[in-house]
Order: sequence, then structure tokens, then C-alpha cells
Amino acid sequence: MENRLITMQGMLLDEIEKYAKLIPERDATPIYEKVHAIGTGKIGYLLALQRGADPELAAAACSCHDYGRIVTGKQEGHAHAGYEPVKRFLEGTGLYNKEEIETIATAVRNHSSKSEIGSPIEEIVKDADVLDFHQCGYEMPRKEQQDRLDAMLAAGWDGSERR
Repeated sequence: MENRLITMQGMLLDEIEKYAKLIPERDATPIYEKVHAIGTGKIGYLLALQRGADPELAAAACSCHDYGRIVTGKQEGHAHAGYEPVKRFLEGTGLYNKEEIETIATAVRNHSSKSEIGSPIEEIVKDADVLDFHQCGYEMPRKEQQDRLDAMLAAGWDGSERR
């Protein structure tokens, strides 16, 4: 009994495999892309429950947030590069309506702007991204990522005290 989030995530994992074959020179390994997509999705679901946002939509946006890196293989500019391709991917799944697709795609486009405040879904994606990176044992490469992580950890894992 699969729900649409699980169905989409399965399709996303297939996309990662497809693009890994098309573009073998990548800034992130396909294994990392898969683990990070699912990890951020799970964290995003929990953050959304804590913050009163739609957990399924938040988890979908979190899972797709690095779609630009998936399709280009490059870290630089991946957030903006993912906006149109993730819309096409989501439309192709037949699982989301236009409004949901736009919400997810906007979160994909804006997730690297860690110091700017966006919609609740965008903020969940940004927070899930740094939390998953942290839980995997990586150090934040940019100050704004570390600042976001530090603020979340100081306020509590869900960041509710800083909102």
C-alpha cells in the first residue's frame, strides 16, 4: 500500500540512477544523492508535523530539493537549475496538482538561500537539508548553513523557538 510520497520517492531514486549513467562526472555520488533525498524527506515530514505544515508536501519538497544537482551533476547553481526540471519530473509523475508542483519547485529553487526567509515549506526544506547533512557527519561548507544549523540546535531540533 504505497502513498504518493513513497511512489514519488521511488521514481526519484530511478531518476538518480538514470542521470548517474548519463552524467558520470558528478559533484555528489549517486549513493549520497539517494540517502540525502530520503533522509531530508523523513526529517522534513517530522519538521512539518511540529510546525503545522503539510507533512507530505514538505517531505516531497525535501526529497526533491537537490533535483538540480541530480540532473546536472554539479553543485554550483543547482538550486536554480532544478526549478524547471523538477516541475517536469513532478508533472510526469501525475501525483501532484499545479499548485503543489509550484510549491515544491519554488522550495527547490530557494533552498540554497539559507539566510533568506521563505514560505513555511521552503524553511522546512532548508532546515531538513542542513540537519541531514549534519547527521551524516559532514561539516557545513558555507557559513550561512552553519549559522542555520547552530540556530536550530540552540532552539531545539525543530526550530520552533526561533520562528
